[in-house]
Amino acid sequence: MNYIEGVFHIESFLAVTLGIITLFLGRRLTSAFYFLKEFSIPEPVSGGVLVSILFALVHFFADIDISFDLATRDLLLVYFFTTIGINASVADLFKGGKPLILLLSITIAYMVMQNLTGISMALALELPPVFGLLSGSVSLIGGHGTAIAWAPKIADSFSLESALEIGVASATFGLILASMMGGPIAKYLINKHKLKPLNNEKMDVGTQKNQPQPSITAYDFLDAMLAIHVCIILGAIINEGVIKLGLELPLFVSCLFAGILISNLIPASYPRITGTLWPARKPAIALIADLALGSFLAMSLMSIKLWTFADLAGPIFIILIVQFVVAIAVALFVVFPLMGKNYDAAVICAGFGGISLGSTPTAMANMSAVAQKYGNSHQAFIIVPLVCAFFIDLANAAIIPYFINLIN
Repeated sequence: MNYIEGVFHIESFLAVTLGIITLFLGRRLTSAFYFLKEFSIPEPVSGGVLVSILFALVHFFADIDISFDLATRDLLLVYFFTTIGINASVADLFKGGKPLILLLSITIAYMVMQNLTGISMALALELPPVFGLLSGSVSLIGGHGTAIAWAPKIADSFSLESALEIGVASATFGLILASMMGGPIAKYLINKHKLKPLNNEKMDVGTQKNQPQPSITAYDFLDAMLAIHVCIILGAIINEGVIKLGLELPLFVSCLFAGILISNLIPASYPRITGTLWPARKPAIALIADLALGSFLAMSLMSIKLWTFADLAGPIFIILIVQFVVAIAVALFVVFPLMGKNYDAAVICAGFGGISLGSTPTAMANMSAVAQKYGNSHQAFIIVPLVCAFFIDLANAAIIPYFINLIN
């Protein structure tokens, strides 16, 4: 850690340490407050939001900025999605075919609605319509990465120098709202329709609360880590091949597919140096998934620089509140009925809450919090990441230029 010209630069090691502290803080908060526990608010969210507020107070009262080296955080995201791939089976993918297509169709239609909502609200607030586009699929479903990628193009097209700031601010506030909507939606649907998991499925992420905890040895943990590293190596090779074809995928998507390939193409009885079976759906994989996702999200939220968005907060917050209401309505009245009105559909709705205003990790964290309280939904953990980690970016790449031309 060093202090240069009013900025504390926190290196990777200390950033991870603060992320762990943030995660434990979130756990204590969730245990202490009924609302957080009852509505399955993810623990890294409650801790991360609180820490980001504390850092904002430090900035306002001491005039000190805080920046983080988040390289390790990004590696944790790769670890997490690799575990999802390892747990996937071809049978599950075929089973999820129709729900996958349905959820993808709903999500694409919603992306168009999200842009129309943002533009309409911008006009109602007497703002340029581009403000609404930047508070639509560019930043909400698209997330920080899409907002940053498209900001220069939008800035040039509309002579809007603050395009980047508006997009990043919308993505940030959307991430917080998305983190808090999945659990309440699932709770409402589960209680109203008296839903329960049809099967007692092994957990994809973490362990189910109020249930006996599985025993995991050091060698179980290392066996799972070795499997993850093998998949990441293959994923990196796949990613390089995709880049040479002129395409670009996030590394975590390539590693997810690598996990699927290895888990389904190599027989479970194939001899391994560990002397054990491939660790798909074993407690050690679920433990690492929980650790990686929780730490990633805690570090992401604690590092948000809330003070940089103070000037933009008013109009953006109004637009996002309307987007929030629309997203809830779509989840309750469109996603849930079309996905089957069952327990899997309720968990998928929690994930859709994360997709609609936040990011892929937010969707997974929402579902994880619900699954740990009520029971796992393996179908949800298969189709939601495939929709939001891959197909959404492709759809957004066509939708955003259309709306740019429409309002320009």
